[in-house]
Amino acid sequence: MKAQEALQAIKEKPLAPLYLVLGTESYLQDRIKQAFMERLQLQKDDLDLVYFDLEQDPLNLVVAEAQAPSLFSLEDKRLIIAENPLFLTAEKKSNVIDQDLTDFLSYLKAPSDSGVVVIIAPYEKLDERKKVSKLLKKQAVVIDVQPLKEQEVERYIRQTLTAENIQLDRVAFDTFMQLTEMDLTKAMQELDKLLLYGANGAPLTKEVILQLVPKSLENNIFELTENVLRGDADKALRIYEDLHLQGEETIKINAILIGQVRLLLQTKILTKAGYQQANIAQTLKVHPYRVKLAMQQVRKYDEKQLMDLYDELVENDYLVKTGQMDKEFLFQLFVLKSAH
Repeated sequence: MKAQEALQAIKEKPLAPLYLVLGTESYLQDRIKQAFMERLQLQKDDLDLVYFDLEQDPLNLVVAEAQAPSLFSLEDKRLIIAENPLFLTAEKKSNVIDQDLTDFLSYLKAPSDSGVVVIIAPYEKLDERKKVSKLLKKQAVVIDVQPLKEQEVERYIRQTLTAENIQLDRVAFDTFMQLTEMDLTKAMQELDKLLLYGANGAPLTKEVILQLVPKSLENNIFELTENVLRGDADKALRIYEDLHLQGEETIKINAILIGQVRLLLQTKILTKAGYQQANIAQTLKVHPYRVKLAMQQVRKYDEKQLMDLYDELVENDYLVKTGQMDKEFLFQLFVLKSAH
C-alpha cells in the first residue's frame, strides 16, 4: 500500500493489529506515525503510546505491550511503535542486541486486537530469506514509504502549495526543487519558509527562493564542479572560499568533488553505452535527480577531460593525506590550473 493510500485508510477504516512501514523516506514515515496518533487521539507522553528502538530494546517487550489492555485510548487500543528492526535485514552492526524471536513469531501468527503495532523499517528491503521477514510481510499491512519518483515529488509539493494558496512560477518552482534535490523530506523541511513568506501574498520569485532556501554542500559542489570544468577559476574559488567560511574542510570538499566527477565520468560512459536515466541511477545506486543533472552536464565535456580531472583530484588527495603538500594551496592550484 502506498503512503497516500495508507494515510487515508488509517483515518477512515478499521485499524489492523499490525503494520509494517517499509522504506527510507523519513518525511512519509513521520506522516504515518502522526496519522496513527491522530486516529487514536494520543499525545507523545500518553500511557497508551509506547516507543521501542529494536536495535537496543528486546523484541519480547513489544509483544508484551501489544497484548496489554488499553488504559485510556480511543477505540480501546494501544499504539506500539517499534523502529529500526535490523534483525529483519541482512545488515550487521556492532552494539546491536541479538533478538530472541520466539515470542514475536508466535505473536505474528495471532496478533492481539488490544494493540496496534507499527514496525518502522527504514530500509530499502528486508531479507526475504528469513522466516520472520516472510511471516511479518504476510501478516502485516505493508505501507510503502520508499522515496518518491521525481514526478511524484513535484506533484506532492505542488499539491501542498495549492492547498495553502501559494503560487510559484515555473522558474521559481524549478529553483526550489533543485535546491532541495528532488528529495521530499528536504523539500518539506524547507517548505514552511515559503508558506510563511507567501502567507500575505508576497511574490515568491527565483531570487526570493535563493534567499530563503540554503544551498546544500552537494549543491555547492555541483556548482564548483561546473565552474572547474568551464575553466571559470574566479567563480570556483569564490564558492570554495564560501564553503570555507561555512566551516567546511578542504579535504572534505575535495572528497565530495572526487565523488561528483566520478559520477560524471560514470554517467558519460554509461550514457555512451545506451543506458537511460533510470538504468544509470539503479546501476550506480544514486538518486535519479543527481543522474539527471549529471546527464545534462556531461553533454558538454568529453570523457578524457573528465578522466584527467578525476586522476588529478585523486592524486591531490594522496599528496595531502601523505603530508607532501599543503591542502589549501594544492586545491587553489588545482582550480587555477583548470582555467588554462
